[in-house]
Amino acid sequence: MTQPWLHIIGIGEDGVDGLAPATRAVLDAAEVIVGGKRHHEMLDTQAERLAWPSPFDNLISELETRRGKRVAVLATGDPLWFSVGAKIGRHFDASQIVFHPQVGAFQLAAARMGWSMADLETLTVHGRPVEQMIAFIQPDARLLVLTTGAETPGQIATFLTERGFGKSPMTVLAHMGGDKEARFDGLAESWDHEVPEFNTLAVDCVAAPDAALLPRVPGLADELFQSDGTMTKQEVRAITLAKLMPMRGALLWDIGTGCGSVAVEWMRGARYARAIGIEPKPERRAMAAANALALGVPRLELVDGMVPAALDGLDAPDAVFIGGGLTEETFDAAWAALRPLGRLVANAVTIESEMCLTALHKKHGGQLVKLSVERAEALGSLSGWKPLRPVTQWSLIKR
Repeated sequence: MTQPWLHIIGIGEDGVDGLAPATRAVLDAAEVIVGGKRHHEMLDTQAERLAWPSPFDNLISELETRRGKRVAVLATGDPLWFSVGAKIGRHFDASQIVFHPQVGAFQLAAARMGWSMADLETLTVHGRPVEQMIAFIQPDARLLVLTTGAETPGQIATFLTERGFGKSPMTVLAHMGGDKEARFDGLAESWDHEVPEFNTLAVDCVAAPDAALLPRVPGLADELFQSDGTMTKQEVRAITLAKLMPMRGALLWDIGTGCGSVAVEWMRGARYARAIGIEPKPERRAMAAANALALGVPRLELVDGMVPAALDGLDAPDAVFIGGGLTEETFDAAWAALRPLGRLVANAVTIESEMCLTALHKKHGGQLVKLSVERAEALGSLSGWKPLRPVTQWSLIKR
């Protein structure tokens, strides 16, 4: 069995003095040490020193060239929790690596706040779009957020206030576990602290009576989306997402994405879910991008093109939604690319599209249903039912 040569060491504000004796011995024996400027300033060593490469993706190749040497990579806190350890672990076999975890920022922050780790959400916006935390703003939610910089708490305070959560208490914790540990408390609506660049933010979400309610389950209100009127409506969208089954890290192709309502709800429905929206009209792609940003999924990818040609070269999907551009050729291309156990859903509102779905259903099986929705509206001084266009929906799973 190959002996481990790569040690990923978590290190806290107390530096090398906070390491366990066995971990300190590993670090002292290292021939190569990789870390940030702050980490290297803690050390007195004759080992080869490597700073984080730029671009960061070059880290793996840097490590590969030193395979067989005693290599230590220094990370802050727990190296497997939103840290470099996960990236390294995806590339190298587990038998080559030893992880040395340290108490991380989340554990320390939860302890400072007196919060149970089991009852909160842990997020990172460090090096990532800060808007992605919007999807987690819900009444009574408790959030711990690794931030990007000194300005990030202010940005998050704005997101909270704009959505009716301005009374939410916020706490910034910096340099936890070290001599410079600092704490800053305030409310989102009046947040004005200047805080250190590297910090952890704790948010206790408090909703006002008029706060925006944005659940993670599908079926957001239509008015939350910018749209030109052509969109998958709330009730049909909820059923569509139930058939698509958002899952952690899974990829959706949203063909004919329009304003992006299905793709946005897919990404909100599961942690790290991805979506690619294919839409030939630039004004609709612009709306989809704006909706993704406003609803907390800024990583929605948008592709300009006509199907099926636009599908060439895209990553293989775990689910496909065809809301526009339905043809047998588009189905064939999407079905061929769909991964095993993938889900495909197609909606049709025109007679021609319904005929196409009927033919595909006869050929491939699956479930064919007709969805009819009526909404109550004012009718003079009384009320009446106004029907939406019926939707024919075909769904099947690739087995």
